[in-house]
Amino acid sequence: MGKCQSVDASVRSDSSQQNAFRRGTMGGNKNHRYVQSMARVGSRVFVPKSIVSQTKSNTNTTLKEHKASTYDHVHELVNDGISDNVSGKVGLVNLGNTCFMNSSLQCLSNTEPLCDYFLGYDYKSEINHDNILGTKGALARSYAELTKHLWLGRSKSYSPDEFKSSIGRFAPQFEGYEQQDAQELLAFLLDGIHEDLNRVIKKPYVEQEDFDGTNDEGDAIMSWSNYLLRNKSIVVDLFQGQLRNTMICRNSKILQDDGTYGCGHKNIKFDPFMYLSLPISNGSNTLDDCVSLFCEEETLQGDNQWYCSKCKAHVDATKKIDLWMLPPILIIHLKRFKFSVTGHRSKIERPICYPLSDWNLSKMKKSEGGVFPLYDLYAVSHHHGTVSGGHYTAHAKNRFDREWYDFNDSQCRKVDEEKEMLGYGSSAYCLFYNRVDRHHDATQERTTTIHRQSISRPELWPHLQRDTVTQWKSTRVALDYKEMD
Repeated sequence: MGKCQSVDASVRSDSSQQNAFRRGTMGGNKNHRYVQSMARVGSRVFVPKSIVSQTKSNTNTTLKEHKASTYDHVHELVNDGISDNVSGKVGLVNLGNTCFMNSSLQCLSNTEPLCDYFLGYDYKSEINHDNILGTKGALARSYAELTKHLWLGRSKSYSPDEFKSSIGRFAPQFEGYEQQDAQELLAFLLDGIHEDLNRVIKKPYVEQEDFDGTNDEGDAIMSWSNYLLRNKSIVVDLFQGQLRNTMICRNSKILQDDGTYGCGHKNIKFDPFMYLSLPISNGSNTLDDCVSLFCEEETLQGDNQWYCSKCKAHVDATKKIDLWMLPPILIIHLKRFKFSVTGHRSKIERPICYPLSDWNLSKMKKSEGGVFPLYDLYAVSHHHGTVSGGHYTAHAKNRFDREWYDFNDSQCRKVDEEKEMLGYGSSAYCLFYNRVDRHHDATQERTTTIHRQSISRPELWPHLQRDTVTQWKSTRVALDYKEMD
């Protein structure tokens, strides 16, 4: 990715200073001063329960403990505990070509429900110490510590050297001090946090099922159920949705009566996703254009032919991906970097218009289930410059004053969205959207309820969050909920 054009020039490339950050000798006492944690709550909550006395006519109210189905109680705790003029407005020191990391971290830091989880929830109780795919909690703990300094500390900037060491141990490509890709770090970080906090201790073997398209709603629910058998975490709760992948045989040796080629075999899979990587073409002007391009049908030919299980051969085929179920937090990755046939890497500088609020994806989402897909932008990771000499920054909306801030490594400043031209430009690389209630009123907080995904509680699955029961008439699904979690 070349060299970073950082504002933290004093630590950008000097190897002795980079070594000093590793040893913690540069401002270590000030930067790593003890920051007290908040009181934390767990998954158990108490709700009022009315008890009618058998001997008297009056009704008594008591409290009953039960397992929370949402994180609302965590959100309330954090909101009450840190609402001030300093929280979240903290820069991150560039350790040497680490602006890519700083940009991604600032965007994630301003993801409210994730911030709530690491500040106010007993996340350590969910660390999976047996998962060989994780770090036994090391990455989750280092991210929690970073979040604490950004939201509970009083310094104007913080050095993320301890976090960098943790992510480097999990993903060695981030161990050194070369400029890397912000989206790649984001993907590895969320995957690492997921594995560290996966609530599934022993993962059963689950064979991925293929479907024929006759019962998409039910098949998607079944696929989600199978996915939850191996994956349940705050990352699944917040960031993961579902795509429908449709493959159709177009065998050129078989001509149908309607003039189309193929044996008629159709194969459908419902795959989870954590972010959408959207292509940019010469005709892309808006984010909706990029989504449409992502969902365009493509033909697989030549070396890309598909194996048709009915024809028992590799044949031409059509492939189409559709948005099926969208998550509470939707991350968009604009594919601005491309490789030529000779291996040369270049950047697509085409400006894209993206909505700041009320992004309506109802026409793009193909499932009848789920809550209405309306989204507000809350953070942007920007890449400025070229592949060989670029720099990453971030914009994020603060959860308390609802103002936009520019994060440029150690610097943080409030900005005007119109003067910054937020919503349009060629630098936007990763966009972070929060789903909002379409029936909200102007005085209400524009957030959405986050449900803890669980095998034993299908009513919390995104597919079953529907406006009317009549939408279920065409859905057929049979599930077994023996496991309690």
